[in-house]
Amino acid sequence: MALPRLLLIDDEPALAAFVAKAADMCGFAPVIAEKDQEFRDSFHDQRPQMVVLDLGMPGMDGVELLRFLADENYEEPVLIISGFDRRILDSAFRLGTALGLQMVGPMEKPARLEELEEILNGLRPTLVP
Repeated sequence: MALPRLLLIDDEPALAAFVAKAADMCGFAPVIAEKDQEFRDSFHDQRPQMVVLDLGMPGMDGVELLRFLADENYEEPVLIISGFDRRILDSAFRLGTALGLQMVGPMEKPARLEELEEILNGLRPTLVP
């Protein structure tokens, strides 16, 4: 049986690997993108069942990706994990919701494994690859 594909973008390799490992343990097939275009290409190659994104990355920001996902009529869960201030996280979460995205989280960095697993395990049964 195929696992739901989780596409994640983060410019911190250690955090990306941490999230990917947690996703793998929770029954997802994680795919890591480090750059905006890599994320968009991977999204178009095989539409994921879940997206995890960081808000602040060199050369782009998570808000652009939220707009991209909305333009693609993406209806699956979107989780923000970021080191930004909680008010910014909440604002991005509200923007994603206003754009029609299915927002979950958000989570502040450093992400806690238990919290991440709780979110992923809660969503996993609802996602069909």
